Amino acid sequence: MANFQRITPEQLRSRYWFDNPDHPGTTALCIERYLNYGITLDELTSGKPIIGICQSGSDLTPCNRHHIDLVKRVKDGIRAAGGVPFEFPMHPIHENVRRPTAALDRNLAYLGIVEVLHGYPLDGVVLTTGCDKTTPAALMAAATVNIPAIVLSGGPMLNGWRGAERVGSGTIIWELRKRLAAGDIDYAEFLSRASDSAPSIGHCNTMGTASTMNSMAEVLGMSLPGSAVIPAPYKERAMVAYDTGTRIVDMVWEDLRPLDILTREAFENAIVACSALGGSSNAPVHINAIARHAGIEINNDDWQRLGHEIPLLANVMPAGAFLCEEFHRAGGVPAILHELQTAGKLHGDALTVNGRSIGDNLQGRETQDPDVICRYGDPLVEHAGFLNLKGNLFDSALMKTSVISRDFRERFLNDPNDPEAFEGKVVVFDGSEDYHARIDDPALNIDARTILVMRGAGPVGHPGGAEVVNMQPPEALIKQGIESLPCLGDGRQSGTSGSPSILNASPEAATGGGLALLESGDRLRVDLKRGEVQLLIEASELEVRRERLAQQGGYRYPGHQTPWQEIQRSMVEPLDRGMTLEPATKYRDVARRHPPRDNH
Repeated sequence: MANFQRITPEQLRSRYWFDNPDHPGTTALCIERYLNYGITLDELTSGKPIIGICQSGSDLTPCNRHHIDLVKRVKDGIRAAGGVPFEFPMHPIHENVRRPTAALDRNLAYLGIVEVLHGYPLDGVVLTTGCDKTTPAALMAAATVNIPAIVLSGGPMLNGWRGAERVGSGTIIWELRKRLAAGDIDYAEFLSRASDSAPSIGHCNTMGTASTMNSMAEVLGMSLPGSAVIPAPYKERAMVAYDTGTRIVDMVWEDLRPLDILTREAFENAIVACSALGGSSNAPVHINAIARHAGIEINNDDWQRLGHEIPLLANVMPAGAFLCEEFHRAGGVPAILHELQTAGKLHGDALTVNGRSIGDNLQGRETQDPDVICRYGDPLVEHAGFLNLKGNLFDSALMKTSVISRDFRERFLNDPNDPEAFEGKVVVFDGSEDYHARIDDPALNIDARTILVMRGAGPVGHPGGAEVVNMQPPEALIKQGIESLPCLGDGRQSGTSGSPSILNASPEAATGGGLALLESGDRLRVDLKRGEVQLLIEASELEVRRERLAQQGGYRYPGHQTPWQEIQRSMVEPLDRGMTLEPATKYRDVARRHPPRDNH
């Protein structure tokens, strides 16, 4: 247990607003309006910590909606520990519905949380998370403002079932759309079977981006141990909400802050754990962003260096067979970390929100079901992390190796004369609309060796970085039994997808990246051993294309539709840099370095 120098009531940040004799007029203005709904003067002035609860639940965010009720237990815990809870909203972020993409909202929500935490009388904050982007937005803001903070995820849904078959959120939709294209099911059955994957409150029950990022919050030390994947309907979810409320009050008195926890060692633990979890291909984007806001440079080379050799231990869809309900029962994130620590792959002394090291928290947390959480020496996949591919078209693109299927490996990676490599002609699509309009056009001559390329899908081009790279083949090929083709793009793909796509190509086409120079019919070579993707043309021809594109005014992409789209496009960084807002990453520890000015 770490030893913290406890602060006194006079040192509470909220006293600057609520008990400041040097500015009685401003103090009175701050206090009087809060009294109009029943808070007492004693609560605001007697030295009780004021604890914010960042509420991410709303009718627009169904994955997080149960936080509306769950925060009642958080408030109970805060009050029991001697604090005063203040609930406030997070900008809604719902991955499935938000158009043009929820990735636009991550940075917008981040900015909103920063302004609330900096400008209001809060001594600490509980950050409620769930759906994909809510977790990184909250953690990015916590690192920027750096008041005591703790993450409470809402938990995954219960298992989905159709008969005796597990139905995983997201994963079943990628499978069903192939069945629909093949004519095996009709539209009504498609929707009915897709609905089987959402049987209860909670976020994705697969190891998609939601479960991955909430697991990452726990690995980083920002959530209570064992809390990340407790299913949303379980009684333990309400219990850990209460414990989170009590703990944040102690964190305020201990002055335990996010930047004490979000160290380089913590981020390296996250990279290693993500590989063992078979975590989402979106995780590098978000972890890199959180790290940059914490003042630590983590890049995609680090993901390959630290994570690629780590084995897959979590037998959870999309890389495995089970769902998060079984994963929780088998020991959840602590059991994965226990295996990694036993193998010497973890920084065990990294600090966590309960004041103990991550290593101390793992005592007695072995796997309870080796079929669901494998032993380190008997994994599902030997090398399960990300490859950071480079070449003459981009500086960085990620490939998730834990989801390379046997079929894909046999068709593309098993040439004894050229192992772990393949070549193919490309067919290029400019955005998802172009793909949907043309994928079944016979004139494209897409065959079993074609590489599908999606460009114009990045943070600037789409805008926001759309989950559109995992493209399915034309219906004609699916009916022949060819259900996957290699995909490459400057956008993202759903964390619930099992496609081994080459994603997040940076720089993107819209900002001068080489994908803008590709033409349908070009040939690419993908070499996983060398970590390269090369366009097989002469460098002189590539330069001719570059000059021609410049003369045409660069790669064309759709115009701005809203003010925020224009603002974000003007300052957003590429996916390999975390898709952060370039001016924002220089702000750090602002609660202590830059106390907000008086408003009167």
